[in-house]
Formats: sequence, structure tokens, C-alpha cells
Amino acid sequence: MLNLVKSLTVLMSLLAAGHAMAQSQIAFGGLKHDSSLPIEVSADQLEVNQADGTAIFKGNVKVGQGDMRLSASQVRVEYATGANSTGEISRLFASGNVILVNGAEAAEANQATYTIDSGRVVMTGNVLLTQGNNALSSDTLTVDLNTGTGIMDGNVKSIIQTGGN
Repeated sequence: MLNLVKSLTVLMSLLAAGHAMAQSQIAFGGLKHDSSLPIEVSADQLEVNQADGTAIFKGNVKVGQGDMRLSASQVRVEYATGANSTGEISRLFASGNVILVNGAEAAEANQATYTIDSGRVVMTGNVLLTQGNNALSSDTLTVDLNTGTGIMDGNVKSIIQTGGN
């Protein structure tokens, strides 16, 4: 009976908070990450465009940076340009069955943009975040990899396990 009361209290609090705002800030401790680490990309196909400083990886794309992994159908890589540029990657645009995994946390979406300098990942379209046994969904997920924090925005829904039966 006590577990039922606790579960109902948690559920009512979540429902009240959910109706109060369409945006939710979440702690992404497992998604805290060093964005200065080297990036490794593998795929079935690669197209390089020297004129605009991009490369497009297609088919079974896997991106790794430290412990963080991203997979997608396609990833477009933008390289830094300018007089002081050393050819480092500045941004990744992933599309098609995007999955971002770091530690025990995973996020899925239709698309994602990873801006290396800021350490910011923006995932859009049918976003699903799993943290252990908990699941959250939204239209958009913005993660700051430097701080391990993020915001879910638009149609935010959550399933949070209470530990009871």
C-alpha cells in the first residue's frame, strides 16, 4: 500500500509538471563528454566536395569520439574553413535512424546536428531518450556535452520507473 501511495504521488507530481510546461530540462550525466577528442567515421561510401569543405558518409555510418557513439544512414561532415583552419571537423549532420549512445544513456531521432566547438548536439524528429529503465520522448532534444545537461522540447512525454511493482 505504501508503494502505491508513493507511486501515485510521483505520478501526480509528474503529470502536474508535464502540464505546466512543454519543455523539460534533464540531467544527462552519462552524456557529458569531451568534444575535443578525435573523431572516427566509418561508412559504406564516402563523397568528398573540396569546393565547399564537406564530406558525405553514406550507408551504415558509425561515428566514434571517445566513449560516445553515433550511428545513422547518412552523415555530412563540415570542415572548418578560413585562413587559420587546420582542416578539423566543425559540424556533423546525421540523418536517417540516428542513434546517439554514451554510457547507459541512448537517444534516437530522425536527425541530429553535432557542433564540435560548442559541444552541442541537437536531435529532432521523433526523439526517444532512454536513461536506464526510464524513457522520455519529445520533438527536440538539445544536449550540452560539456555540462551533461539537456532540454527536451515539444510534446514531452516520460515513463519513469518507480522501483515498485
